Amino acid sequence: MTKAQLLRLSVVLVSIFMILLIIVYWDNVGTAHFYLHTSVSRPQSPGAISGITAGEGWETLPDVDEFLAKLLSSSVKQNSSVSRKTEQLLAQGSSKPVVSNLEERVRGYDWSTHNSRNSLDQEKLQIERQRMLREFCANSSLTFPTKERSFDDIPNYELNHLIVDDRHGVIYCYVPKVACTNWKRVMIVLSESLLDHGVPYQNPLDIPREHVHNTSTHLTFNKFWRRYGKFSRHLMKIKLKKYTKFLFVRDPFVRLISAFRSKFELENEEFYQRFAIPMLKLYSNHTTIPTSVREAFEAGLKVSFSNFIQYLLDPRTEKMVPFNEHWRQIYRLCHPCQIDYDFIGKLETLDEDAAYLLQLLKVDRLFRFPPSYRNRTASSWEDDWFAKIPLAWRQQLYKLYEADFVLFGYPKPENLLKD
Repeated sequence: MTKAQLLRLSVVLVSIFMILLIIVYWDNVGTAHFYLHTSVSRPQSPGAISGITAGEGWETLPDVDEFLAKLLSSSVKQNSSVSRKTEQLLAQGSSKPVVSNLEERVRGYDWSTHNSRNSLDQEKLQIERQRMLREFCANSSLTFPTKERSFDDIPNYELNHLIVDDRHGVIYCYVPKVACTNWKRVMIVLSESLLDHGVPYQNPLDIPREHVHNTSTHLTFNKFWRRYGKFSRHLMKIKLKKYTKFLFVRDPFVRLISAFRSKFELENEEFYQRFAIPMLKLYSNHTTIPTSVREAFEAGLKVSFSNFIQYLLDPRTEKMVPFNEHWRQIYRLCHPCQIDYDFIGKLETLDEDAAYLLQLLKVDRLFRFPPSYRNRTASSWEDDWFAKIPLAWRQQLYKLYEADFVLFGYPKPENLLKD
């Protein structure tokens, strides 16, 4: 074999090797998810929901970010036709709300229509909520843990509440006890991340709760490292610039009451084992603790709201393990001083806010947001629930959740913090 033939053979072999290497690498970083939709609706008036539209601001990104941005943008055309077909499919048969889940029927959903504020009022409301959040994040008089850190300083495991929908360019930070079950359902429908007999779910309420809260169902920021490796933070930043980011919040004390009712007044074996048994041992006079929640309830033994507050205020609690997500502060779940949210909804105005958000996202014709249910924990219950809680405990509890009160515009509950 001549030297020229050997050279040609070596070139061919090296080329084949390089192609195989590229295929393996591309498969590992998950190229199927390297697409970006820029058709998300944003208000056109100055000062409204902020964001970078297609082509804006990319020249300021670092080289790696610029490369990834171009790579992402180049895939938009390839995926737009698929998205249009999917949206047509979703639009078919989804105009009427259907309640197929037994739990939802038992809860008693309120399907009555509500008078929505007009778009101008909603736009002004969003501007004010965002302005207040930005001002207090910049105000040195308000201090709380993690406030001053940058987005890069947030560990991956603390980004597990940021759900990403690449099809519509949406990022949702879910807060437990703030309609998160139904918003997760919405994200599943939008992203088509779950199938029913081979077809994506079209109606949010058709999705069973056990699938809604399955972590494998959702693409969250904390999964990016496994999928994108060293590019994960760059991609997060690009998506945070390009996508519409939203969260829903709630009066912090009312959220605590709701969490207590849900996890300790109902038979919940997981929360009984993880939290109720330690609370009963530490803060009650019971010497014999039943081994199961069924036995405890049959014996009339339940964690009291006072036990729950003691647990939250006990400095030993977080030394052992961080607060559970159902009572962890919102600023720790969603990092509002590190992430510039485009939309801040409130449970107290859920119906109006949800309708307006779906309109902004241009998906309001596909489905309705699942309705609120009638037995929602009311803010008027606060006085009764905290009546037997000592004043000093209430004051400590407010300090613990003060950042959530202030950042999201909830008034200080003076009636609970004074004699």
